[in-house]
Amino acid sequence: MRSTSANRLLGRTFLHPALDYLLIGGALSLVAAAVVALLPAADRGLWFSLQGPELGGVAAIAYAILLSNSAHFASSTVRLYTKPGAREALPFLSYGFPAVCIGILTLCVAFPVDIGRHLQSLYMTWSPYHYAAQAYGLGVMYCFRSGCFITGREKKLLWWGAMMPFFYAFLFTGAGRTGLRWLLPFSVDSVGWLSAALAPLEVALPVAAFALPGWLFWRIWRREGAAMPLISLLTVVSNGVWWFVMPALDAFLVATVFHGIQYLVIITIFHVRDQQALPDNRRSGTWHTVRFYALCLALGYALFHTVPYAYMALGFGPVESFMLVAAAINLHHFIVDGYIWRLKKGDANRRVVDEGAAGPGAGGAPATLVPAGPERL
Repeated sequence: MRSTSANRLLGRTFLHPALDYLLIGGALSLVAAAVVALLPAADRGLWFSLQGPELGGVAAIAYAILLSNSAHFASSTVRLYTKPGAREALPFLSYGFPAVCIGILTLCVAFPVDIGRHLQSLYMTWSPYHYAAQAYGLGVMYCFRSGCFITGREKKLLWWGAMMPFFYAFLFTGAGRTGLRWLLPFSVDSVGWLSAALAPLEVALPVAAFALPGWLFWRIWRREGAAMPLISLLTVVSNGVWWFVMPALDAFLVATVFHGIQYLVIITIFHVRDQQALPDNRRSGTWHTVRFYALCLALGYALFHTVPYAYMALGFGPVESFMLVAAAINLHHFIVDGYIWRLKKGDANRRVVDEGAAGPGAGGAPATLVPAGPERL
């Protein structure tokens, strides 16, 4: 028997509907954005753009980034070394790749103008894709868990909707340092026909970001007579709001903080369920949660706030040390993330996703449509 329309609309969550929608779906970010939008224009910089004159606003953002984003970047590494069987399955990623990253980073810090600036540009160009891919992966995951069959064509529709903010950032942001303006050897604005060709996309991409998920919702309703879970739409729509509704700098900071919260919650869920499934486990879920986050926070602080000083002690400048270390950590996270979320037969990730998912007789997805985690599908 298929799930009821009400259950399908709400979706089968991991923790509790309120927590999943607020933290993983991104509803909390929309609430925060609405609150800031209601503030007087002069006060908004204290929250997001770091341009306010008072130290309190800057400090609040710094702590928010440490507690959410720094810990989130470290969490993929902690997951790599704590996920059962991951180190054995990925020996180069676990032991060789960190050395490769340190070597590339050192080269970039030594030659910041000739090489380092490209590392920074790659990180800035890749970030919007990383956020969009996570939104898409979570959307498909919640569809599967909720017994909502989503075809390959419909997955592509959701993917295109999720990718609109990335395409927009790639084409229209960066001022010569990211995306298209980084890759082209000439100024986009100096080529009349190229500027004219891109101009319609500046309007079309934001519209498509919200229209495509809506179309998918209607398509599934028409085919199955039941809705896809709203949280699947929310993960994609909230990412679109971050990039299209807010000014560029505010969008980057909001995406940084709330993407970090979203990622930390979902990866902690997978970690805790893995640890509790071990035959010799004697610890509670709370203990595993606190321990995992403490490891992520400690590693995040060490990476972002101590490694740059090591380069400065070697005689490199503070600006290139801090900026390029941050870029390298981000890129390391993006690559590690692409592997630790992959699903294979018998993989721990598959077991966690499968928990509570409706079977094929209840409208569930066949094994070929099981998502591979927040990004890898």
